[in-house]
Amino acid sequence: MNRGMFLDRDGVINEVLSKRVKFVNKPNDFYLLEGVGEAVKQFNDLGFRVFVVTNQGGIGLGYMKETALAEVHKKMRSELETFEARIDDIAYCPHKPHANCACRKPKPQLIFDLAEKHNVDLAESFMVGDRQPDIEAGKEAGTKTVLVGSREGDQVNADYSFKDLREFAEWLTNNEKAGD
Repeated sequence: MNRGMFLDRDGVINEVLSKRVKFVNKPNDFYLLEGVGEAVKQFNDLGFRVFVVTNQGGIGLGYMKETALAEVHKKMRSELETFEARIDDIAYCPHKPHANCACRKPKPQLIFDLAEKHNVDLAESFMVGDRQPDIEAGKEAGTKTVLVGSREGDQVNADYSFKDLREFAEWLTNNEKAGD
């Protein structure tokens, strides 16, 4: 079975609610966070399948179309390729917030679907997010959970907490090497 690295997108991979961008509704709104390319490459090198799991309520609310989301993800993949980093698959919830659908985090359906599709052992995998719904989804799916950033502070009950994705990747790389 494969190990999975499930990454939330906004706030983990790219800027959101920053001086440059409020929401990512088109490719020009997408700014890769510092260190993310290197971190994803490290996950690839450690043998993790890397996935993006993201709520995209802007589709359901009419702020963007799925074609625009596809273009945003195309830009994300292109920027990551400059670091020789690879995203294996992307799953997203297009529904409005509070739609009570099965796929919107904090529900774990996006993670379950990707795990089944890619033969992933969830107990050996991580869900990385910057908000409580990401951590809840990971816990419900049976992954280890990692909080990155400072959008929600200490009230999130994740298994691990790091300043950013790069810091987590460095920690994981060091722990994997120590276990060899």
